[in-house]
Amino acid sequence: MSLVAVGACYVDTILTTPHYPGEDDKLRATSISRRRGGNCPNSLEVLQQLMAESPCGIDVPLNLVATLPAKASVASQQIRSAFEPHVSLGHCIYREEFTEPASSYIIKSQTSGSRTIVNYNELPEMTIEEFVRIVDGLSCPAAWFHFEGRIPDVTLACIRHLRSRFPDTKISVEVEKPGREGLQELAVEADVVFYSKTWAQNSGYQSAEECVQKQSLLAPNALLLCCTWGQDGAVALETRTRNAVHSPAYAPPGFQVVDTIGAGDTFIAGMLYGLICKRDTWDLSQKLGMANRLAGTKVAQEGFVGLGKVLGEYCQT
Repeated sequence: MSLVAVGACYVDTILTTPHYPGEDDKLRATSISRRRGGNCPNSLEVLQQLMAESPCGIDVPLNLVATLPAKASVASQQIRSAFEPHVSLGHCIYREEFTEPASSYIIKSQTSGSRTIVNYNELPEMTIEEFVRIVDGLSCPAAWFHFEGRIPDVTLACIRHLRSRFPDTKISVEVEKPGREGLQELAVEADVVFYSKTWAQNSGYQSAEECVQKQSLLAPNALLLCCTWGQDGAVALETRTRNAVHSPAYAPPGFQVVDTIGAGDTFIAGMLYGLICKRDTWDLSQKLGMANRLAGTKVAQEGFVGLGKVLGEYCQT
């Protein structure tokens, strides 16, 4: 069994400021940090920690499929060194004519705890032809593919190729960006769907439960629907049994919002760990509770270092 995550890989530059600057304003940042980012890379970073802390009893190689600048570029070398050998980048697509990675410039407000993100990416996106070559070149088919849902029309073609080539493969997708056309079509094709609060609200839903209940009528092929709702926790619905579970948001002792960047990616990592590694030993409530605990711990710390320890703490409760 293996997991292949398909999505963009960014290099994030994070400026922490006392508050948001106004237009044409000047403001001094209190700190600056740089780290590798991107939805799927973030989830893989957390997943490899979880699997290192508690081996599944089954071998689950982790793979990233992303477009990167030239293989010899400083950025690509840094990205590979941050992942390998725990996460394989052997199936990434290198754009040899480019040297700059996809980048995010993030202003994080200490007053509100929220963040504003400006992205820059000149790398041509993955094509369906490139994806087909990657899949057909796998030595053994992956048991699970997870898609960011970044370019919906290409992602849809990728999913349909997997369905025809490897019909037993499990497929999950992230439905995150509000207003991005084609995400609903991805949800229809997937086995597991992760909805963000912003997408759900933009679609007219007033709660996580309303989102998964109504989406279950629009995504009849899905086995599991999950929706996060910030401080109100998350809801997961098993569509076959209509079993809906709510898990409250987790706040560690002395909780303060420190870093919300990647909280949703951390939640997805927790759910994927439960679904792949604990599928028969944890019920849905345990899987959702673990994912929420991970996300809550993430929000209370800077970055992703040390999140693997949450697994041991959770299993002791």
